[in-house]
Amino acid sequence: MFKLAKYLKPFIGMILVAIILLFVQAMSDLSLPDYMSNIVNKGIQQGGIESAVPEAVRKSKMDKLTLFISDKDKTDVSNNYTLINKSSSDYNKYVVDYPTLEKEPIYVLKDIDKTEIATLNPIIGKAFLSVSGVEKMKADAKGGVMSFNGTKLPANTDLFALLGKLPAAQRAKISEETDKKITALGDSMIVQAAANSIKIEYDALGMNTDKIQSSYILRAGMFMLLLSLVGAACTVMVGLIASRTAAGLSRNLRKDIFTKVESFSSTEFDKFSTASLITRTTNDITQIQMVVVLAIRMVIYAPILGIGGVMKALNKSTSMSWIIALAVIVLLGLIGSIFAIALPKFKIIQKLIDRLNLVTRENLSGMMVIRSFNTQKFEEGRFDKANSDLTSTNLFVNRVMVALFPAMMLVMNGVTLLIVWVGAHQIAASSMQVGDMMAFMQYAMQIIFAFLMMSFMFIMIPRASVSAQRIYEVLKIEPSIIDPIEPKHFAKEVKGLVEFKNVSFKYPGAQEDVLKNISFIASPGKTTAFIGSTGSGKSTLINLLPRFYDITNGEILIDGMDIREVTQHDLRDQIGYVPQKGSLFQGTIESNLRYADESASDDDIKKSAEIAQATEFINQNPEGFKSEISQGGANVSGGQKQRLSIARALVKKAKIYIFDDSFSALDFKTDALLRKSLKDQTASSTFLIVGQRISTIKNAEQIIVLDEGTIVGIGTHNELMENCTTYQEIALSQLSKEELA
Repeated sequence: MFKLAKYLKPFIGMILVAIILLFVQAMSDLSLPDYMSNIVNKGIQQGGIESAVPEAVRKSKMDKLTLFISDKDKTDVSNNYTLINKSSSDYNKYVVDYPTLEKEPIYVLKDIDKTEIATLNPIIGKAFLSVSGVEKMKADAKGGVMSFNGTKLPANTDLFALLGKLPAAQRAKISEETDKKITALGDSMIVQAAANSIKIEYDALGMNTDKIQSSYILRAGMFMLLLSLVGAACTVMVGLIASRTAAGLSRNLRKDIFTKVESFSSTEFDKFSTASLITRTTNDITQIQMVVVLAIRMVIYAPILGIGGVMKALNKSTSMSWIIALAVIVLLGLIGSIFAIALPKFKIIQKLIDRLNLVTRENLSGMMVIRSFNTQKFEEGRFDKANSDLTSTNLFVNRVMVALFPAMMLVMNGVTLLIVWVGAHQIAASSMQVGDMMAFMQYAMQIIFAFLMMSFMFIMIPRASVSAQRIYEVLKIEPSIIDPIEPKHFAKEVKGLVEFKNVSFKYPGAQEDVLKNISFIASPGKTTAFIGSTGSGKSTLINLLPRFYDITNGEILIDGMDIREVTQHDLRDQIGYVPQKGSLFQGTIESNLRYADESASDDDIKKSAEIAQATEFINQNPEGFKSEISQGGANVSGGQKQRLSIARALVKKAKIYIFDDSFSALDFKTDALLRKSLKDQTASSTFLIVGQRISTIKNAEQIIVLDEGTIVGIGTHNELMENCTTYQEIALSQLSKEELA
């Protein structure tokens, strides 16, 4: 995968934007449980009262509260509250919010920051709890007697007045004992416990406590909705960026692979099967595209969510952190086991896809042969074997992956039950709030979900890694046939004189030369023909001129210039090539003929078709040159395909024409007419013809006879009939002496 990392460089900006959006999305997702916790704790349980510091309190109540506040803290409290009475300038403003102001003075909280409120929370909260405890003590009195600090007192005793008369040291001692019990609850529980007393105080002030509660819940709900919308927007944007990045990466990879394959010589093509190259260009790149999408959306997001979830969960409760640790250990073991089982199979799957493509391609392209030999059953069995092997391997991997999800759900549900079990005990012990337990549960789910997303990647990355390696194998190959660093150029007017000087050639890895010391000259305006038995090296020799292979020794010259000193484009621009097997492309007859020269005129197209003797069957079709050609030219006969291939080469108006046994599918009459027309219309060009039929080549100005890669005869037909035994044997095997005369 890392070897293809350079293909991500054009998309670095988009990836950075995606990372920022993912961070925002993660923060939004991590904030939602906090707001949910606040709604439960503060909105529902505390009635919308966010802190133990009331925004207003009656003077009579404040006098009671200060009995349980130390002298040092009293200063802080008094500095942050303002006493309002009927003579105050703000009386009319506050009496609307606090109707009780008409009856008695009140203290109103000044505009202070959250830090100061956090400081006052435990001070005033403890005071409220202490006051409510004293009031409850009086309310619970039985038989007209109550117990206070170990002393029996009449039920109608004013305990607050009594406390006020006690010495400061004794009152501090009583408060200290109460503080120890309250402090053990923790700040959040102090606020929650004091909230009910504050709500009673607000009722006493004439405030609408129901409105306070509903306003808080609505406000928190709106924030949750806003965060959800932000998270959703980020998700959509990240999805778009991930898709565009992955699609762009795939486009560039396909382009480079296709360009690389186009630069391959026949030597490189021998290293890969066509089916394998197709699989690498399609399926393998698709695997990488899927991983890039998931990587951008999950690999970056999952760690942020997981780490953030752990921090948030620990902030809610450190005592239950062992539950998350246990879940993570179980998940890591689960993912590791699946990774170890699935990885070897992914390497096998891609090779099996190659095999299936190969078998399918052979069956479709060789359908006529299969039917003619009645081997349908055999081919069906061969396909079934390839298909079954791929299916069984895929099923095995999918079964392993399927087992992952129920296991994950089991872990998630087990963690939920464990959190509820432990959390319930802590709530009962007043060491945790209900909302905090719910938030902790959601954070635990987010952490597990982060690992679940990572498990997806652990499954996809190995397969994509195999695909990336296969793609890199194609991209890293340096073609054996390359252009020179400082190429030369042909003269403006190319004559087309071809000369082979002591040319030898052997295939890569072969022990012996296929061609040995080949030397000849092919002059413009003349036809040079090659003939020989099967395997004598005719097509191999012809393929050296356009540099489909590079020679091992010797030189090949065009107009005295070595073909290795010019670019492949310039070289092939001078050659009109008709391969042994005619190949047409899907489109029309016209589009196939224009393949040689897009700017060719209609007259040039028609003239080339006439020379190739293709006009007759073209005109038989009502659509003429607009007639459809199916893929590979499957809807035309072998002879028609050859004539169209010849016409396509003639459209190029090249100086050198190569016909690699291109007349074999033509009848003798068409063959003779075509060669005569070629001679008349393109007299200034050099013709190199590979033929098997004596009738095709007997009129050539120069015939070269090959046998086992060496030249055993050069001359005209008559000369070779006199002095070349190999040529005589070939000629007499096809025609009688009278016909050869």
